[in-house]
Amino acid sequence: MIPARYAASRFPAKLMQDLSGKPVIVRTYEAAVKTGLFDKVYVVTDSATIYDTIIAEGGEAIMSKKEHDCGSDRIAEAVTEMDVDIIVNVQGDEPFTDRESLAQVIEVFKSDTEKEIDLASLMVRITDEEEINNPNTVKVIVDNRSFALYFSRSPIPYPRAKNDKTVYYKHKGIYAFRKRALMDFQRLPMLQLESTEKIEAIRYLEYGKKIKMVETTVTGIEIDTPEDLEKAQAAWR
Repeated sequence: MIPARYAASRFPAKLMQDLSGKPVIVRTYEAAVKTGLFDKVYVVTDSATIYDTIIAEGGEAIMSKKEHDCGSDRIAEAVTEMDVDIIVNVQGDEPFTDRESLAQVIEVFKSDTEKEIDLASLMVRITDEEEINNPNTVKVIVDNRSFALYFSRSPIPYPRAKNDKTVYYKHKGIYAFRKRALMDFQRLPMLQLESTEKIEAIRYLEYGKKIKMVETTVTGIEIDTPEDLEKAQAAWR
């Protein structure tokens, strides 16, 4: 499932921006299909423009019936009546989505015989100080079993004693859900921490869900700003 809003606070209509001859959302959809990992790939959107664009490209799309605060809510509505076990959420602004990363989050559930894991997601180590301090970069800290402890736009952990050993991880916006966790998310109200940080993954933690984080070295380019689009254009060539 690729949730796709037309509006975006930092970069309006970014999913319809041209990326080497096709809109960003089409490039992301094609990348997800190309992995060959899924029974079905859908774009789920509130925008007739995005819906029509995906259909015109021969893709599959679902029109959201309601306004939603986040991608998880939008996906939950779309899959309510579907007979599925695992749903993977690929962000619409990640046209460089790759098979390796998606396979990593799916594999987590194959080895989870106790069904302890509610969600799986990806993190990548970051060392650039500007990125570490950038509020648009969501950071994550984990326990000794790689379960998420917290997500924040602030640098976490805070290095009280300045040294070069502090490790920072960026949260990549790819999730794999058990359907029951996604259905729970839809009915649970937003609490203070999620409202403060504006990070939907926090809601799962606030209600006791377990998020298994998998480290990846694949970074890609997320298109959050016009400058990101310029980087993507250069990398695509």
